[in-house]
This record gives sequence, C-alpha cells and structure tokens, in this order.
Amino acid sequence: MTAENPGDLVLLDVVDGIARIRLNRPESANAVDALLLRELHEKILRCHADPTVRVVILSGEGRNFCAGGDVKTFASKGEALPDYLREATAWLQLATAALIQLKAPVIVKVQGFAAGGAGFGFVCAADLVVAGEGAKLFSGAVRVGMAPDGGTTVTLARIVGLRRAMDLLLTNPTLSAAEARDLGIVSRVVPDADLDDAVDGLAAELAAQPPLGLTATKRLVWDGLGATVAERLSEEARVVSELSGTADSREALAAVIERRPGVYQGR
Repeated sequence: MTAENPGDLVLLDVVDGIARIRLNRPESANAVDALLLRELHEKILRCHADPTVRVVILSGEGRNFCAGGDVKTFASKGEALPDYLREATAWLQLATAALIQLKAPVIVKVQGFAAGGAGFGFVCAADLVVAGEGAKLFSGAVRVGMAPDGGTTVTLARIVGLRRAMDLLLTNPTLSAAEARDLGIVSRVVPDADLDDAVDGLAAELAAQPPLGLTATKRLVWDGLGATVAERLSEEARVVSELSGTADSREALAAVIERRPGVYQGR
C-alpha cells in the first residue's frame, strides 16, 4: 500500500496483543516529514492507551525501514527550513520519547536502509532490533550539513560507548547488519527471507510472557542508564517485591512448578 492521504502515512493494527506500527511511504523509502511524524506519534499514543498491547513492532513498508528525513521536502522549504525543522524535530522528539516510555517492549524490524534521526534513531530507541542480513544502517546527519537527532547523541553513546559513537556520528560509515550487531546496535541478524518470521516469532514469544514483568524490566533498564549500581539495587528490590504480589507473578510461579504455559492478565 502506498500512502496518498494524511492518516495513511503510518498504519496500525493490533492482533493477539501485538501492535504493528508501519511507516507507509515506501515510494520515498519511508523518509519522514512533519506530517508522518505527527501521525506516528498519534499511533504510538494509541498503543499507550490500549491495555491489550503487549508488544509493539515498528517497521517500514516496502524495501526500506526508514531513510531518515525527507531531504527533498527539506530542500523545498528554502529560507523557511528552520521553522519547518523545528516542527518536524518536535514531532520526532515526541515520537522517540513515546517509544521509549511505552510499557510494552518495542521491536524494530530493519530491512534495507535505517538512516538519519528517524531511521537510525528509532533503531537506537528500540528495546530489540531484528535486521535482515542485507540491511544498512548509518546516521547521515553531517552528510547534509546537519547534526544528529532522534536522541542518537545519547542513545548511541550508551549502546556503543563514547568513542565509537563519536566515530559513527562524525564519519558516518554505512554499517552492515552484521557490523551493527557486533557493535550492539542490532540485537539479531537473520537472512532477509526469514525477517518477517523471525520478528513475528520474537513478538509472539514476548507477548506470551507476564506483561508486568516485561514492563518493569524495560523501565529498570532505561531509567537506570545514568544511575549507579547502588541506586538501582534498591529500586530493583522495590520492583521485585511489588511484582511478587501480583496475580501474574503467582500464575507464573505455578506455571513453572506445574510445567505448563502461563496465562497472564496484566494484573
């Protein structure tokens, strides 16, 4: 499907606890503009509000995940570009923050290119990233006379370390999927033909787990990035104690003891 009207630029469906958010500008390699980013933020907020959502898959229609900002749109703005970019980057900031703050784990599926503050940025803001072996990833901002955005000046450094992040953002090498995996940017690399099945299988595996435990784990990891171990030990203890009083925790313990699949209600 090719998006022709506002409202079609980002697609969302939820089936069996798995929300699928799909960037839908395949003819433009899913390059983003202000309108698409606004729609993306709205779709992510729908996932926030839907208690049935246990996993979110963010993907792009067509041959590429996301080629970053729509440089043709940017160039067309002329001297009005700064005002336009203030709007576009505001929506990008909101969408990125909303992904990180989702209760549900976020899987990004990468085929083709993942570039720029949107494509590369969403990869760095995800909880898990599955890439086809033919995927290519890079920042690309300085190539067009701009600076990295989408949170990558923070998220990338925390993933790969300061020196590697500086190298990647300043020199903009194009990383293969395998190179990105070795740096920790990508979680798993699979043959291109197996990408859909691999992502679907991972999402189903996560959706079958106790959702409160997944949410607590995601929050502990993200919120603890700038904390000391001592600070997080007390928070971990608090969260574990809190979770132990939930129905899902009791069901999970019973399922392990009885050697059967658990049935979880998110409470």
